[in-house]
Amino acid sequence: MRLTKEQIDEYNEKGFLVFPDLLSQEEVDIARLEIERIAVADTDHVIREKSGSARTIFRTHDDESPTYSKPYYAMARAPRLLDPVRDVLGSDALYMHHSKLNLKDAIDGAVWQWHQDYGYWKRDGVPSPDGMTTVLVMLNEATEMGGCLYFIPGSHKLGRLDPELDDSTTSYKLWVVPKKEVLQIMDDLGDPVPIVGKPGTAVMFHPNLVHGSGHNMSRYSRWHMYFVYNDLANKAEEVEEPRPEYVCSRAFKPIERMDDSAVLMAGSAD
Repeated sequence: MRLTKEQIDEYNEKGFLVFPDLLSQEEVDIARLEIERIAVADTDHVIREKSGSARTIFRTHDDESPTYSKPYYAMARAPRLLDPVRDVLGSDALYMHHSKLNLKDAIDGAVWQWHQDYGYWKRDGVPSPDGMTTVLVMLNEATEMGGCLYFIPGSHKLGRLDPELDDSTTSYKLWVVPKKEVLQIMDDLGDPVPIVGKPGTAVMFHPNLVHGSGHNMSRYSRWHMYFVYNDLANKAEEVEEPRPEYVCSRAFKPIERMDDSAVLMAGSAD
């Protein structure tokens, strides 16, 4: 799937693109079953809520990871995801800087404060946000009551905003955009928009896009998969006290395209 000029222009203007039905229900079912298997792994690659339920599972795309998953490995390399990424980044030479599953279980799933992802990745030594993009895949229906993401369209054009560390709101420390600044951005750019959709919907967004999400108040879980692609020419430089490999890859292994059928094949192989 290649992007049109109009889609690329929309991404550059709004900071994101939505692709309904990018994955089939069968592929989504395979991906969801994998979560049940890897969420119980005893590893620092799995971050848990205060209740003990898994909140984030890192590095499922990597065959050297304790959370490795054949279906997620294949998903990360599917042309349906890779080709649009190559179009917006203008490069075929990409690697996976970061991947994770964010799991908001029914009632239990907590908020993600307003932030920019590049608030982290700049600290990882990545020179430019424009060499990166994230592809989010919805593994069940994302709703406002279920704690969906909210984007502030156009906020990526503001560049990287100086973040502050919030280590008290949730069990996961996060570099956030200060409240006063978020309110000013909303005054200038308008209200955030909810990113809702059916299972199999994918969303590609810029690392400087200001976004956050609320508590899951529903009786349904909200599970998302995130793949963060980076241009090899923009690879992370050396920094003092680098974060672990599972949150910031320094292997710089080129991502090679697989066939679009590989996710189903990986699921049937298991």
